[in-house]
Amino acid sequence: MDLYTEISFKTSKIITQRYSTSFSIAVSFLPQEMRQAIYSIYGFVRLADEIVDSFHSINQKLVLANFERDFYDAMANEISMNPVLHSFSITVKKYNIPTHLIDSFLKSMKTDLNKQIYRNNSELKEYIYGSADVVGLMCLMVFVNGNTQLYNELEKPAMKLGSAFQKVNFLRDLKADIEDLDRTYFPQFNTNSFNEDIKNDLIIDIENDFKEAKEGINRLPGKSKLAVYIAFIYYTKLLQNLKIIPANELLEKRIRVSDSTKLMLLCKAYLKFQLNII
Repeated sequence: MDLYTEISFKTSKIITQRYSTSFSIAVSFLPQEMRQAIYSIYGFVRLADEIVDSFHSINQKLVLANFERDFYDAMANEISMNPVLHSFSITVKKYNIPTHLIDSFLKSMKTDLNKQIYRNNSELKEYIYGSADVVGLMCLMVFVNGNTQLYNELEKPAMKLGSAFQKVNFLRDLKADIEDLDRTYFPQFNTNSFNEDIKNDLIIDIENDFKEAKEGINRLPGKSKLAVYIAFIYYTKLLQNLKIIPANELLEKRIRVSDSTKLMLLCKAYLKFQLNII
């Protein structure tokens, strides 16, 4: 069992590294045990996201339902022959991650199979809570490692960070969401009216989320502060890049942060952490 568990966590690590180089770099600064837990969370949410976003030739509803069932079987039986679910279920139990967070995440994934347009901010907020905020809260449970008081104090900033990350992703992926998935997340948006004013309003909203999130990052314990700060500055830089691109161009191409810029940001973040000025 120990060997299989080790392989399971390594599987989640490989998934993280292959799907998100930036996130895996940030996670690499965590202590080993905590690092494995975050890899397992990412592996779980990535597989679910792939089911609803990428695997169009299969019965996505059935596969997602089986994925959810298999997770709860893993929780009940303390083993799954899906290595990602096996490692994730161990993390859920070890760090007492509430299952209502997982239920909310899976609810948003199911929504992606049925809903293409979000007509008001209330609908969008509910979706983002399940697709992003709760993922931040799962990670926070790992970072605080049983410190309930600290979790309660950092819960809102963690949710704000999850919301900011998700909204940045929405802006970055406008073209793919519209053309490949036929989805429109922002209620203010449609292909005929998206303009600089709408884009700027969205960016101001995201900047406000980042501002509130930063206050929480400053209070994270140990190297979790460094890991989250690295992800934070990557995304704030991406938002800066999106800010200077004309609205019409966001409908034509995917904006990114160059590898050289990521390396520079990484070095700056590490130096700030060492100087205790994050």
